[in-house]
Amino acid sequence: GMPAGELSTERDNVDAKSYIDYRDLPLVSTGCDSYASWDPRFKHLSPLLDISAIIERFKDLLPDGKFGRDKHLIITGGEPLLGWQKSYPELLAACMDMGLTHLTFETNGTQNISEELWGFLNSKAVWPGLEVTFSISAKLPCSGEKWEEAIRPDVVKGYVNIKDHRSYFKFVVSTQQDVEDAMRAKAEYEAAGIKIPVYLMPVGGVNSVYELNERQVADFCRDNGLRFSPRIQVPLWKNQWGT
Repeated sequence: GMPAGELSTERDNVDAKSYIDYRDLPLVSTGCDSYASWDPRFKHLSPLLDISAIIERFKDLLPDGKFGRDKHLIITGGEPLLGWQKSYPELLAACMDMGLTHLTFETNGTQNISEELWGFLNSKAVWPGLEVTFSISAKLPCSGEKWEEAIRPDVVKGYVNIKDHRSYFKFVVSTQQDVEDAMRAKAEYEAAGIKIPVYLMPVGGVNSVYELNERQVADFCRDNGLRFSPRIQVPLWKNQWGT
């Protein structure tokens, strides 16, 4: 992999002020391929909408204006369990009126779920009509995060205590050290009683980098009883924005 300084340089070289649509932003070959979603320099490309406007946008995007078994909602970020939690019950109630049956939060596993959102997701008003998944992509040391701040079994217990959840861990790896760190994290979560599937995903924002380590990661998953997660958007769309 590239040194951390080089990883950031590629993104830092993008002049945020010269873009008005995130889909025009250049792709990065390494690091986070959705950097515009969390780097504050690109905040102007993500307009704030009220819930009714978001629902209307969903209706425009969905083929028949409704959710369904093959059309579910993934809430990602940045980190979707930061300050937005208070808005989710209203948003999700409207989505369920549109037929939502499966919801996924893509989270780094460091933010406690609020009492209000936990109660909503467990309420009789919701169940049995909604399956909830927490896709927990905890940061490994290669990200620069401190282990004790990134690997938080105490927080993740709150997610997996939601009934009928379909949660899993997803670790993004690029080196043998990353793989070893992922296995260490898996063991720490399991020691806390959290036994959910573990996926490994090869790093890489564009095809050339992605293809270098895909096979090795898949072989490791096969040999160690883990699940392999390809970045399918890369071969299909070369990681184009909006995919």
